Amino acid sequence: MNTELYFSLPELIPEDILQRVRKLSPAQLCDGMQGLGIPRNGCMDHDLMPLDESKIMLGTACTVDTEEGDNFPIHVAIYQSQPGYVLVIAGKGYRGRAYLGDLMAGAAQAIGLSGLVIDGCVRDKLPLAELDIPVYAKGFNQRSPAKQGPGKINALVHCAGVDVAPGDLVFGDYDGVTVVPRARLLEVLEASEKKDAYEARRRAVIDEYARCRAQGTPLPELAPAWVTELLDKP
Repeated sequence: MNTELYFSLPELIPEDILQRVRKLSPAQLCDGMQGLGIPRNGCMDHDLMPLDESKIMLGTACTVDTEEGDNFPIHVAIYQSQPGYVLVIAGKGYRGRAYLGDLMAGAAQAIGLSGLVIDGCVRDKLPLAELDIPVYAKGFNQRSPAKQGPGKINALVHCAGVDVAPGDLVFGDYDGVTVVPRARLLEVLEASEKKDAYEARRRAVIDEYARCRAQGTPLPELAPAWVTELLDKP
């Protein structure tokens, strides 16, 4: 199927939802999907990593389906996109060419895209890292992209092990990228916020244990209750 030259963008995820997500981490969102029947808990492949670990990526998915290093549909998607979207490029893990470099990423940044996720290789490693836009990829290859034209934009794609639909939430940090299906977003958020509260309580217990140990006072119980319960099972 040839790339459609014009396409409709999905509705942006509301800012109040994004504000709640910003208080969490991609790992906590994965934890929130535990037991909800979402494949892989929304966790993309472990080798899809950021060029700059200090950048946080958060936005609404705009998807591109392409293969064998062809970046024509990526060009089309970038130049017709808008601020707030993360471009999710399902490149089939192809490593024989780069899908993009610093010029395309610079254009995406100028437009206001919130991030680029590439299931494949990129090039211009250092210039890409110097841009403000977060970029996630599987590796580097200096060989130039192909420009043939087949591809799909804003269709359901399979990217780095995860199905991504236009409009899904995409969240990345130094650990990798998590995708939350839009229809399950509130459900996942509530579960993730509960996990965040649990982790805050655990940190308080750990800090108290360290304080007591330093002061030579009686030590509180450090192990979580679930650990003790499993140990006590016959």
